[in-house]
Amino acid sequence: MVDIMEIFVHWYAGRSKTEVAMSLGVDAKTVRKYLVPAERSGTVPGGPPMSEEDWSKLIKSWFPEMSDRRLRQITWGEIDPHREFVKELLGTVNMSTIHQRLRDEHGLTAPVATFRRWVRATMPEQSERSRVTVLLDEVEPGSEAQIDYGFLGQWTNPRSGKRHRIWAFVMVLPCSRHMFVRPVVSMDQHSWTESHVAAFDYFGGVPRRLVPDNLKTGVDKPDLYDPKINKAYAELARHYGTLVDPARALHPKDKPRVERQMPYIRDSFWAGREFVSLEHMQAEAIEWAQVVAGRRQCRPLGGAGPAQVFAAVEAETLLPLPETPFTLARWSTAVVGPDIHIRVGRTLYSVPWALIGRRVDVRSTATMVQVFLDGDMVKTHTALEQGKRTDKNDYPPEKIAFQMRTPVWCRTQAAAVGEACGHVIDGLLEVNALYRLRAAQGVVGLRKKYGDQRLEAACAKAIAVGDPSYRTVKGILIAGTETEPEPETGDAGAAAFLHGPAGLFAAAAAPDPTNDAAHPEVPDDDEGGAR
Repeated sequence: MVDIMEIFVHWYAGRSKTEVAMSLGVDAKTVRKYLVPAERSGTVPGGPPMSEEDWSKLIKSWFPEMSDRRLRQITWGEIDPHREFVKELLGTVNMSTIHQRLRDEHGLTAPVATFRRWVRATMPEQSERSRVTVLLDEVEPGSEAQIDYGFLGQWTNPRSGKRHRIWAFVMVLPCSRHMFVRPVVSMDQHSWTESHVAAFDYFGGVPRRLVPDNLKTGVDKPDLYDPKINKAYAELARHYGTLVDPARALHPKDKPRVERQMPYIRDSFWAGREFVSLEHMQAEAIEWAQVVAGRRQCRPLGGAGPAQVFAAVEAETLLPLPETPFTLARWSTAVVGPDIHIRVGRTLYSVPWALIGRRVDVRSTATMVQVFLDGDMVKTHTALEQGKRTDKNDYPPEKIAFQMRTPVWCRTQAAAVGEACGHVIDGLLEVNALYRLRAAQGVVGLRKKYGDQRLEAACAKAIAVGDPSYRTVKGILIAGTETEPEPETGDAGAAAFLHGPAGLFAAAAAPDPTNDAAHPEVPDDDEGGAR
C-alpha cells in the first residue's frame, strides 16, 4: 500500500509517468497500470492537496484486494511451507530466481510481487542483507573513465525541418568528475568510436581503463568474467593502449559517476536551448562542459571545480596520445553471394569465388575496404561510396574468359598465330571494334581446335578470296581446304587456242569465203568475158 501510494503522490505532484518510474525504480508499465483507475475517476495532477489518509481510502476503493487480509493470509500461507528453502537460497541468488524455482519445482502459484512482500515481512534481516551496497574505493587519478549514452530529447533541424532523437555520449573521469559531452543523432558503432577519439583529444590523454555500458556498439557478448569486445572497439583500445572493462549488465552502480550526470546534463545543457546544426550543438556541449560543468562546485571535491582538480591532479597521469592519429573504421559482417559480391553499406565488392556462402568480416575506412575470413585478410578494395567494384580475377577463369578477351588480347593472340591471322583480326577491329569484338574472339578461338598452322593458312586463303570474315575462315577449316590450290577460271575445260595472238588476229583479218563481197562473180562467156 505504501509503495503504491508513493506512485500516486509523485504523479499527483506533476511528474510524468516516466519520471515516476525512473525515480522509484518501478517499471513504467506498472506505473501506468496503477494510475488507470485514478485517470478514469477524473483525478488529474495539480489538484487540491491530498493527505495519506485520502490516498489510502482511494487506493483501497480502487484495489480492494490490497486491504483483504484474508486473501493475503491465504496467499502467504501457500509460501510459508517453503520458508527453509527460501532462507537457504536468499543469500545466494536473488528473489526472482527463488520465486521461479518455487513456481517450476514446487508448484507455487503466488505472483512474484506477493513473494517479495512475504520475504520482506517474514524475513526482514535476510531481505535487508540483499539490499546492502558496498561503497566503492576512491578512484586513482587517470586510472578510469566511465562512459554511457543518455537520451537528451527531440530536436528539429532548422535547415531541413526533420526531427531527430538526440543522444549524449558522456565520458566522466571519476577522480576529478571532469566530463566530456558529445550530442549525437545515432548510437551506432562509428559514432561510438568517433566520440571516444574526440573525448581523448578533449582530455589530452587516455585513461588506463574504460568502463562502458554493455551496448552492442562496444560489447558483442556481455559476460561477468570474459566479455567479448567488438572488433572496432578492440581496435580503438589497442591503438590507445587502454583496457576496456564493461560494467555488469543491469548494474548501473558499476559506473555511478556517469549515471548521476545525465539528469544534470539534460537540465543544464539541453533544456530550453536552440541549436542551428549538430555541429553547433557539439561545439556548445564542449563549451558547456568546460565552462559550466567544469567550474561547478562539487562537495566531494571540497567545493573545487572538476576542471580545476583535473588540471591539478589528473591531467598529467593520463596516458599520452599516440603519435599517429586513429583511423576510424567500421566493422561489419557479410555473406558472400553467388555473384561473388558482398554488400557493404550501399556498395557491392567482389571477393574470391571460393568464398561463396561464407560469412566474412569487413573493415571499412574512408579510403579502403578490407575483407577477413577467420582473421586472415582475403581481399582489399579502394572504398566506393555507392555502386559496384569488381575484380574480374575473383571469378573462376572459365566464367570470365569471354570478358577478359579484349581487342588488345585478340591482337596479341593473332600475332602469335601468324601474319595472315593478324591481318584478319586488324580488319575486323578496324571499324567499331566493340561491335565486331565477338567475331575477332571467334577467329582467335579457332586456334584451340585447329591449331595455329591451319588457322594461319585458312586466314591467308580467306584474304585471297576477298572475304576475311569469321564465317569464311571457319568454313575453310571445316571443309579442310585451307591447303588446296585455287581452282583455275576461264573456259571451264575447253581446248586452248595454240596459234598465239598473231595467228588469232591474222585469222580475224582473212576474208570469209562465205562472204560475196570477198569473192566477186566471174563474168560468164555470154557476157563477152574471156574463157
